[in-house]
Amino acid sequence: MRHPIFLTLVATAAIGLSACDNSGEAQVERALQDLNVVDETNLNDVMLTIGDPDEAVNYFAGANSNDPGRIDLQRGLAKSLIRAGRASEAISAWKNVIAHAEVNNDDRVDLADAYIRNNRWDDAATTLNAIPPTHETFKRYRLEAMVADSRQLWDKADSFYETAVGLTTTPAGVLNNWGYSKLTRGNYSEAERLFIDALRHNKGMFTAKNNLVLARGARRNYDLPVISMTQVERAQLLHTLALTAIKQNDVTIGKGLLREAIDTHPQHFADAVRSLRALEDNVTN
Repeated sequence: MRHPIFLTLVATAAIGLSACDNSGEAQVERALQDLNVVDETNLNDVMLTIGDPDEAVNYFAGANSNDPGRIDLQRGLAKSLIRAGRASEAISAWKNVIAHAEVNNDDRVDLADAYIRNNRWDDAATTLNAIPPTHETFKRYRLEAMVADSRQLWDKADSFYETAVGLTTTPAGVLNNWGYSKLTRGNYSEAERLFIDALRHNKGMFTAKNNLVLARGARRNYDLPVISMTQVERAQLLHTLALTAIKQNDVTIGKGLLREAIDTHPQHFADAVRSLRALEDNVTN
């Protein structure tokens, strides 16, 4: 009489253990899925920052094919195309992001950036104008300044540059852009001030050093500024000064600066040598 009861208890216990096992397996499966998501997120971040740009493009293109419709993967592809220097392809990729239901204003700013990289200024302006003015970010105002520059709207450009500088802790790049804008307008003293300010934030920015020399040379100041520079940079900056002097018909000064650049460079300075030879041949002829 006790056997049926015992068998029932055993069966019940077995069912209970089976349920526990299934529940445990489900928990493990969920944990593994969560782990995979974390691993994928980390890999995505690596690909977007320190990975090879072309490899990143291939990675995100494959990920989009395997899991279409995910905006994070679409963004990853668009950003990777920009990093790989494939800006024209990036426009199409960013348009796919813009068409997604989860699009945000940063995505629209990135599309404007892709347009600018393709010299499509009107499209960039249209894209930026569609973004609410309440979206105030460094990148948005930096691009607004560049668009205003392209249209020679100088007051707007200055206003946007000033705003952009106030929205970042690393303003060297935008200060350099602002300085170059002033340089193209012929405001050389203001350009020089902005390039010096850019170097104050990033003393290693060679572009700002070269632009600073251009601004000084445009005022016929052919002395190198007192800034940090390597021996190679010194030679390159002397070469820039020399070419600036020659363009302003200060040929004798230019020849002297070319010779100094050649003597300064720790190796053979081919560009300066060619410039000097061309100048001397022209004078001889």
